Parts: sequence; structure tokens; C-alpha cells
Amino acid sequence: MTDAPITDAPRAHAGDTTLGHIVYVLRENPVTLIAFAMLAFFLGCAFFGPALVPYDPLATNAARALEPPSFDHWFGTDNLGRDVFSRVIVATRLDLTISVAAVALSFVIGSVLGAAAGYWGGWIDAILNRCLDMIMAFPLFVLAMGVVAALGNTVENIIYATAVINIPFYARLVRAEVNIRRNAGFAQAAKLAGNSDLRVLALHIFPNALPPMMVQVSLNLGWAILNAAGLSFIGLGVRPPTPEWGIMVAEGANFIVSGEWWLALFPGLWLMLAVFTFNLLGDGLRDIVDPRKRT
Repeated sequence: MTDAPITDAPRAHAGDTTLGHIVYVLRENPVTLIAFAMLAFFLGCAFFGPALVPYDPLATNAARALEPPSFDHWFGTDNLGRDVFSRVIVATRLDLTISVAAVALSFVIGSVLGAAAGYWGGWIDAILNRCLDMIMAFPLFVLAMGVVAALGNTVENIIYATAVINIPFYARLVRAEVNIRRNAGFAQAAKLAGNSDLRVLALHIFPNALPPMMVQVSLNLGWAILNAAGLSFIGLGVRPPTPEWGIMVAEGANFIVSGEWWLALFPGLWLMLAVFTFNLLGDGLRDIVDPRKRT
């Protein structure tokens, strides 16, 4: 009897690499693939839209004011003759910038505070909880209105106001996740191996708290866009004539009764699609960052 040939070691699964894992997640979840495709579309509008739009979004033309959608103006024109399609596309960069910057700021601050409170507890935990209770006691949009009204309606202040109202979501979520895992076996093993508390927290415990946080990030990105658009709608956001979805919906609302429906419809539709895209991203982002999904 001849010996069986020695086979090569099994090849590594595509999910063993970061890129392969992402591809695997996208293949397994078609909804996530659609969400990422829509996200790529909006990112393309944000990066390349201002260079590709057919008209200057600030250029006025009184002779062509309030024209309905046509081959020349796909989304029609507003009361000053500005091309609505160009303004909607150009506004994508500003709205996404506000959303991403505000969520990133709240994510970093909330993660640091929540991780410290969940890991060490004590007076840090008590003080953080009382501060978060104070923020959550206010209606969040009203609180954002107060911050912007006090500091001034600039893009930076809109980002700060949106970040402030989102901090409690991350701080409480991270606190709960870290508090559960700080005495887990892998954390204790890391301590016994000589790792400091900060290293254990940053490299062993915090990565396991990322999956639920990614769902929260995707939701907050949509909420941040709605918050910025809402502030602009009531006159506390970005100042005209800057293209912004909330401003355009507010301006178009005055013409709905007279029949110029396209002024509010297309900016509102773009806003709805952006929020819908970020809401769909949650499950996919969770699967991508979840260490258990790599096995």
C-alpha cells in the first residue's frame, strides 16, 4: 500500500484578511451591498459634484425663474433662476461634512468618557452619568437650537451642537459594553501577561465594543444630517445663499401652494435618500468590525 500524498496546508479563507472579510460581508448581505453602493454615490457627489454640475449653484437668472423640470434644468429652477439640480448636488458636500465631522467628534469624546467610566467606575462613573442625564433631560433638537443660537449659526457651531447632543449615545453604550467585559477571561489574561490597564482597555476590551457602536454611528450620521437640515429649515443653520438641503426645502415650501412642487421635492428626496442610506449601513458596519465574524 502506498502512502497517501501529503496535501498542502489549507488556504486561508478570504475573510482572514481585512479586504477579504469586507468582500465576504458584502456578498452575504445584498442590502449592505446596496447601502455601500448608495454611500459611494453620495461620496462621489460630495467629492466630484461641484466640478461636474452643469450650472453655477449661486448664479441667478431672473428670466428663467420657477421653470419646471426640463432637459435644460433637470430639477427645475428656483425663484431666482438658479438651477435646483446643481444646488442639490453641491449641497451634498456640505451636509455630509457636517454629519461626518459631528459624529466623529461625538464618537471620540463619548468613547473616551464611556470607556473610562465603565472600566474604572467610582466617582468618574457617577460624575459622567449626572452630566449625561443633564444633556438627555433636554429635547435634543431644542438643545441644539440653543447652542447654535448662543454661539452663532456657522458651520462650526452646527457641528459642535450636533456633536453635543450625540455624545450621550456613545458614552452610555461604551460604558455598558466595557463594564460587562472588564472582568472577562480575556481581559484578565491580558493583565496577567503584563499589559497595563490602558493597553487592556484600548486593545482588548474596546474593540469588542465596536460592533454595537457601528450601528449607532450609522444611525447618528442620518440623524446629524436631519439635525443640520432642521436647523437650516428654521433659520438657525447655514445661511443663504449657500446650497444646503434644509434651506432649499424651506425656500421651496413657500411655493408648494402655487404649484412649484419641484423646489421642495428634490432637495427633500435627496435628504431622505441620504438618511436611508446611513440607516441601511448599520448591519454591514457591525459585521465588518465584529471580531467574531472573522472566524
